[in-house]
Order: sequence, then C-alpha cells, then structure tokens
Amino acid sequence: MNAILLAITGWDPLEWDARFRALPSGRDIRLWPDRIGHAADIAYACVWKPPHGLLAQFSNLQVIFSLGAGVDALTGDATLPAVPLVRIVDADLTMRMTEYVVLQVLTIHRQQRRYNAQQRQRVWRELPQPAACEVAVGVMGLGVLGAAAVAALSRLGFQVARWSRTAKRIDGVATFHGSDGLDAFLARSEILVCLLPSTPATDGLLDHALLRKLRRDGALGGAYLINAGRGRLQVEADILAALDDEKLAGATLDVFATEPLPETSPFWTHPKVTVTPHAAAASVPSALVANVLRQIGHFERGEPMDNVIDRVAGY
Repeated sequence: MNAILLAITGWDPLEWDARFRALPSGRDIRLWPDRIGHAADIAYACVWKPPHGLLAQFSNLQVIFSLGAGVDALTGDATLPAVPLVRIVDADLTMRMTEYVVLQVLTIHRQQRRYNAQQRQRVWRELPQPAACEVAVGVMGLGVLGAAAVAALSRLGFQVARWSRTAKRIDGVATFHGSDGLDAFLARSEILVCLLPSTPATDGLLDHALLRKLRRDGALGGAYLINAGRGRLQVEADILAALDDEKLAGATLDVFATEPLPETSPFWTHPKVTVTPHAAAASVPSALVANVLRQIGHFERGEPMDNVIDRVAGY
C-alpha cells in the first residue's frame, strides 16, 4: 500500500490529519504514534520535527515531505532514509513570510516601538522620519522567500540589496555573493533581514564579527537585525552583546537556538528586542496539504518533484 504517515511534533497533528482526510484523494492516512498500522504500508512521510530514528523504521518509504520551509531537523538525523526529501514551497507560506518581513521592516523604519513607549508615557511628539528611499535594507537569502520579500520592500521604495552564497542576478536589485561580497553587503545595510536556511556553512553566521560590520551611520542612525530564518544561524550571546554596546540599535527575532524560548532568556525583557514565537510563516494545513498531494502525484507519474533538497548543501 502507498499509505501516508503524518509524524508531527510541536503542532496539532489532528488538524493535518483532518485536512488530508477532507480532500478526495482516497489516500490511506496514518498518524504517528497511535495509528501507524503496518510499517511496510508507509510509502510517504509528511513530517515536522519527528524524533530522530523514527523514519528509519519504514522500509518501503519513498519520499519524505517537510511540512515547513526548513529541513535542518531532518538533515541532522543520521538515520534518515536515503529517499527524496522535499520541502514545502507554497504561495501561502511565501506571502506570510513576506508580510512578516515587511511588517518588521516598517516597524523599525516608522519607529513604532518609540511611539508605543510614548503612548505609555502619554507623550505627544512626532519623531523625525526619513523616507524609505533613504534606508538601505539587506536581505540574506535568494530563495523563493527572499525573492518575494525583496520585491515587496522594493515596491515600498527601500534601497534593497541581496546576498547569497552563490552568484545570482536580479534586475534592478544590487546583489552580492560569497565571502568576497559579504563585507560590502553588510557595510551598506542598515536593516539586515536573514532568511537563510540552517546548514553547516550558515550556522553561527550572525555573530559579533558580522553584526559590527553593519551600517550605523545611515538614515536610521543605527543598525537593526531581523532573523526569520533559523535559530542556529545566530550566536545569541553575541546579539545581546551587540545590542548592549550599540553595534545594534535593535533586533527582531522569530527563531531561537532553543524553542520555545526559555522564560529565563534575557531576550524577553530586553528593551531593544522584539520576540515572536517562530510565527513568521506558519504552515497552515488548508493551504499546504493539496501541495503535498500534488507532489505525490508527480512522483507516481514519474515526473520531477519541486523543491527536492540537496542533501549535501542542506537546502
């Protein structure tokens, strides 16, 4: 049988189960850990942060689908079966990330945190406001999510540049790549938006050495970090140090090395930090299940699937 296994932690698996069953696919849906049935029936696994070693139990597994944009929780499993690993890329997911990035950039640009503080103090004072065309935003990551964010920010008039590990060209947008282009990219960026995946090459990238290279004499009068990529990209002690020694004027963090963020973390109460609970681009069953079923159809017809992960590169 070509049964689909749902192995999901951190989210409500019953929502995904209900959505798969609501669509007229006729697929046999199994739910870990209570409704697996015969392991040999499982051909496809739809997962989010499954326990390491779990998927190795299914000898007839043919494809693994990550129900979120990231796959680092899977690639870190040394026992992961050597079958195609597919990540979700969907218009709904992309739009949600774009909304988040635009919201956070505008919150910084329009000084909303300062206005919030003034409201609490009953202060009526208009703050000096640069135009968007005076503000340089740098986006790290040239995948689908990064491209959409760049397009939206460009339409608002920001000076947008992009950096990636390998060379890519985009009409009308300054692009930088590799270690040779990183310093120049950072030196012109007042707001740094990180949408990179977690790989051995990017883990720990957002450290003090990088943050101190951001532009601090631009229209905003300081440098800001927005990380909606992966928590493993950031060295959290270095971000706190950069905030305290004014290398960073503020940070918006959606991802962390440990999630949920521990109650004892200083990020919760830091006056220059905005914390969101890994909510930038939530995976919604109603939007994404049809995507998975469509990909399974491609596979069974011998057609190429979209967004298959390069296991060596990690994305």
